[in-house]
Amino acid sequence: QVQLVESGGGSVQAGGSLRLSCAASGYTFSDYCMAWFRQAPGEGRERVATIYPAGTTYVTYSVKGRFTISRDNSKNTLFLQMNSLKPEDTAMYYCAAARYSGSCLTLNYNYWGQGTQVTVSS
Repeated sequence: QVQLVESGGGSVQAGGSLRLSCAASGYTFSDYCMAWFRQAPGEGRERVATIYPAGTTYVTYSVKGRFTISRDNSKNTLFLQMNSLKPEDTAMYYCAAARYSGSCLTLNYNYWGQGTQVTVSS
């Protein structure tokens, strides 16, 4: 049974940092693409960052230079380091997984965590 459990969210002031973690279980973590998504109230879901099984990463333009996605395949854990946070980063953040099959950027992510709230005040 696949399980993804996020942690590390919280409330910070603008300019602050948070590190999100996602503990994965129930599948071979190193075979899967992993991604962070976020959804603000009244907004659609947005993919923030993606990481391939071997470590290649992509981040969306709005967080480039501020957010870093990483993974520890030995610990089945995904991370999102968020620096220089802005109020517009306020959202529920979700980790998601999909089995790698050529590109991590076009897959439908079919496993999801429950989310962790990030709130950035000005």
